[in-house]
Amino acid sequence: MNGKRAAVGAFESRKTVLFVTAPGAISGSLVYALDHEFPWLDIKQMDRVEAACAAFAFPVALILIDPMLLPAAQRLSEELTRRHPHAMIALIDSDSQNSPLIFPDICESQLVRGVLPMNLRLDVWLSVVRLMLRGGEYFPVGMLHSYAQKIASAPQPSSAFVELPVQRSARADRVADLTPREMQILEMVSRGLQNKAIAAEFNLSEHTVKIHLHNIISKLGIHNRTEAAARYRDHQAGRIRITGNGAGEG
Repeated sequence: MNGKRAAVGAFESRKTVLFVTAPGAISGSLVYALDHEFPWLDIKQMDRVEAACAAFAFPVALILIDPMLLPAAQRLSEELTRRHPHAMIALIDSDSQNSPLIFPDICESQLVRGVLPMNLRLDVWLSVVRLMLRGGEYFPVGMLHSYAQKIASAPQPSSAFVELPVQRSARADRVADLTPREMQILEMVSRGLQNKAIAAEFNLSEHTVKIHLHNIISKLGIHNRTEAAARYRDHQAGRIRITGNGAGEG
């Protein structure tokens, strides 16, 4: 009798993992490693997001999606979350050092909550999968560094405002290079709002706000949100001075 109850309990605790990617993208050895490490998982592979919007024998705990299929996943996000309300959804990344993923796109996504690198050592890779199965969010540090380097090495766009040779520093000018979303978040930071309040204001997760702040701090070449707020205030003061000078002429 006890054995029967244990068997029923094991059946009820089983979960499903969905790999939504091109055929053959997930090697048989990785599937074998997952089976061995997590014998309670039912692993499914499919090449279309539509196929993931279905009912499965066991609750879906984790959905891993090829970045190329992200637009389709975004389009079907409502159906995915309706079908699998407790599933962690993450992107698969084959090379985090030279990733095709664009962090602003990931940050703006209300669907994606992590990135699973495929070039990790097997035991580390399994540990990341375990974290995601428990609902934990993971973004590889290598990808963050790579994105920061791309920002640092990219040509800086010209400022939309007239330069003040003495009153504005070159570092303050970097504020004008932020994206519109980054500018919105930086303004909130300058007003003293914390991440939770900023996330609620823009309907984002706190983790997404943290990623935006990381990008802002990297672009401005500073160390913390206090310095970021000061840069924003300097930038706004420079704009006001320019506007005032312009209004006084003519």
